[in-house]
Amino acid sequence: MPTPPEATLEQAERFRDDYRRIREQVTRVIVGQNTVVDGALTALFVGGHVLLEGVPGLGKTLLVRTLAEAMSLSFSRIQFTPDLMPADITGTTIVVEGQDEAGRTVRDFQFRKGPIFSQIVLADEINRATPKTQSAMLEAMQERSVTVSGGAGGTYTMDRPFLVMATQNPIEQEGTYPLPEAQLDRFLFKLEVGFVSRGELHEIIDRTTGSVEATVESVLDAETIIGHQQLVRSVIAAPNVRDYAVRAVLATHPESEYTTKMVRQFVRFGASPRAAQALILAGKARALLDGRVHLAIEDIRGVLAESLRHRVLLNFEGQAEGVTPDMVIGDLTESLPAEAAGVPGGA
Repeated sequence: MPTPPEATLEQAERFRDDYRRIREQVTRVIVGQNTVVDGALTALFVGGHVLLEGVPGLGKTLLVRTLAEAMSLSFSRIQFTPDLMPADITGTTIVVEGQDEAGRTVRDFQFRKGPIFSQIVLADEINRATPKTQSAMLEAMQERSVTVSGGAGGTYTMDRPFLVMATQNPIEQEGTYPLPEAQLDRFLFKLEVGFVSRGELHEIIDRTTGSVEATVESVLDAETIIGHQQLVRSVIAAPNVRDYAVRAVLATHPESEYTTKMVRQFVRFGASPRAAQALILAGKARALLDGRVHLAIEDIRGVLAESLRHRVLLNFEGQAEGVTPDMVIGDLTESLPAEAAGVPGGA
């Protein structure tokens, strides 16, 4: 596979302009939640998926809908419930009856695509479906395709760009099914949607209870977004910067030489190699937004929490002591040195 050409400052400026345009459209509707909006847009431009966690009523679903409206992309919403089946997501094979040239009745198998075959998919309350149904999304999220067995079997490819944004409520756990680790690892980011401030709540009331309704314009199309996704990958990442991301991921493992006392005491399992990929790609997007075409260590530090919090699994002691993944990541960030000897590829 040929190496893409390096990004230029002119391309970085176009990226920043398009990012600002779509962010402006989203913030016409979404009040506050700037970190969540930026995280969702970063995932879009690097080709990742997002898990939004927050109590009801904070605008998680509205954010995804607004993001879809700001782009000329197909959109679908899947409301996850305990009785939802995998075929309700991926699609199903049906028997279609027709006539041949001789007028005889013939039957054929046809695959009818499910709602996962959209460019932006809202998986609403994903933890309310059974693990079997949750897992139906694994191949689509990772491979961008769905494999079907039976009469109309085969592999069906998703349209690009493809973004899954899932929501879940962290408080009400009755009748819910925690996402398995393999499913969580497919998400580039886990974004925590917090409550708004006093001033922001006043603004929400003004926007939603008055006679003027906010409108969102479509400002980007699929071709432009795909071009920006390719641009992000062409940002330069020096060996010492890549090594910082690698050491950050290794430091989440209790047995690693780079780990901290807090990780050894409270963490059961650390992050997978996908976490390093997420750190590099998200960091590259931040570099472009800063007008640079090279990745810096500060770019990676800026996305550590979003990339690692759902990939760091606490042990029983950590859960009993009330330790959170963000506390572990914060301690790791403060302890991890920016430079280290023995960088593969030279530093």
